[in-house]
Order: sequence, then C-alpha cells, then structure tokens
Amino acid sequence: MTVIRIATIGTSMITGRFLDAVRQTDGIQATVVYSRDSDRAAAYADEQGIGATSSDLEELLASGDVDAVYVGSPNGKHVEQARAALRAGRHVFVEKPAAPTAAEFEALIEEAADAGVVVFEGMRNAYDPGMDEIRALLPRLGTIRRAAFTYCQRSARYDRVLAGERVNIFDPALAGGALLDLGVYCVSPMVDLFGEPDAVRAVSVEIAGGADGTGSALLTYPGFVGEVAYSKITVTARPSEIQGELATLEIDRIAEPSRLRVHGIDGSIEEIELNPPENNMLFEVQRFVDLVRGGDPAPDNARTLSTLRVVEAIVAG
Repeated sequence: MTVIRIATIGTSMITGRFLDAVRQTDGIQATVVYSRDSDRAAAYADEQGIGATSSDLEELLASGDVDAVYVGSPNGKHVEQARAALRAGRHVFVEKPAAPTAAEFEALIEEAADAGVVVFEGMRNAYDPGMDEIRALLPRLGTIRRAAFTYCQRSARYDRVLAGERVNIFDPALAGGALLDLGVYCVSPMVDLFGEPDAVRAVSVEIAGGADGTGSALLTYPGFVGEVAYSKITVTARPSEIQGELATLEIDRIAEPSRLRVHGIDGSIEEIELNPPENNMLFEVQRFVDLVRGGDPAPDNARTLSTLRVVEAIVAG
C-alpha cells in the first residue's frame, strides 16, 4: 500500500515526539520539514534525519511530494495553517488543540469534506489503550458520583515569563495558556467517557502577559460532578480519580495512563499495570493512517467538537 508522505510544521518537542511515532508506524513517512526560518528547518531536518526542507508554505503545499501535513506550530497558528493545507488537498494531522473554538474546527471539517481529505486532531490520550481499560472498569465502580481529572506540570519556560519575556506557549495572542495546552487532556476524556455536561463553572489564575497559568472547572452531570484541574505553573501529587458508590478508580496520569488502582469500599486495592510504550503518540498516528486509508473520521471529529465546546464554556467561566 502507498506510503503517506507527511510534512511537518513546527520544530518543538512535541513535533519530535510525533516524528518518533511516525518512524515506528508502517505506512507513513516524514519527508519534509517546514519552518519560516530556513536555517532552523535545515538544522531540525538534519537532527531528525529528514532529507528535504521548506521555508515557503505555499510552495510546499503546491508540491506533488507531500500527501499530508502535521501542524505542530504554536496553537494560534493551527487553524490558519490547517486550512491552507486542506485547501491544497492535503490530509491534516493538527496537534491539539486543533482550534480554539468548536466553530473554527467545524469550518475545518467542512474544508476537509470539500477537498475529499481528512482533518484529524492529535489528542494522544484519546487513542491510548489505557483509556479503553478505564472505560471497561467503570461498571465495577457502581453509580458514578464524582470524576476528577488533573494535569499540572510546571513549564520550564515559566521562568522566562517571570523574567519578563513573552513566550509562545504563554501568549494569549497565540492561544497559549494552561487550559489549551494541558487542560484539554482532562476535558477530552471527561466528555469521551461521560458526554458533555449540563453546566460548567470555572475559575483561573491569570499570569503576567494575560495567559491562564492554572485553573479548574466543575462540570455538572446528572447525578454526579466532574472536575478538571490544570496548571503550567505548579505541579501536583494528586492522581486523577473516578469515584463510584462501590469503588474508586485511580489513574496515575490522565494524559498517558500507566497504572490504575481500583479501591473498593471494603478497603481492597487492585493494581493494574498497563505497560504503555514510551511514546503514546503511536496510537494516534496509527489512527491517522487508518483514516487516510478510508476510515470514518466522524466519531473522532465529534469528540473534538464536544471537547472544544466544553473548553469554550470553561473560558467563559
């Protein structure tokens, strides 16, 4: 079967993880590195062992040597660059968040349909087999009363913000901040497991430059409450949990689960080791390949839209 030739936009750590996953996946090959800075593109291509570079996006998209594009640029560039690739008839794998709003992602879905190609959001925990294990364990918990998902990881770049620098990942003009960078990893499984909530109440802490550094939201469901907590300026020692009337499921890391514990109301504890790969982007890359080869992206896009609607409600407070 024909190999999907994919170009990458972005030279960040997450792009490196994506390329590592591509190298481990059959049917897809990274062929071009794009950066507006030609020297940076050349250096990154050399680092990643990729033979071609481009610093002209229009020229790249007009080339017959690319079937798909990975968009791993700053969040605020995702929609613009994804739209350009879709209009050029290229499949698009866009790093989360695919767009700041559901309406903008809906427009990308329409562009993809018009061009007969796939648009896909890379939300790595959505495709991690650990989430299937979590779903399978839910009946053992009894009636669900509370779900609390947390992802708090202090960014190494926060010190630069404190020093007065403007940093992309903390720049509101580029859709930076804790919610869109880390909080979405909590929102996505919440809506995937339980659907969209009836109501959302949220608070956040604004840091220098105007981005949200940390925040939390309460999501009201029939009969239970959901909580998402996220931060790029602090760390946490608290795992994620789903609490039922018969047992509580503890999840060590919501973005890449490796260990689960079922705590029974009788005091019993069952530990489940998931033994994930080092890079759980493997699963989303495989899903993208499957979609390009004829899979139905509708369920994937529906989950992305649900996630973004909740994200918008959190932003609105």
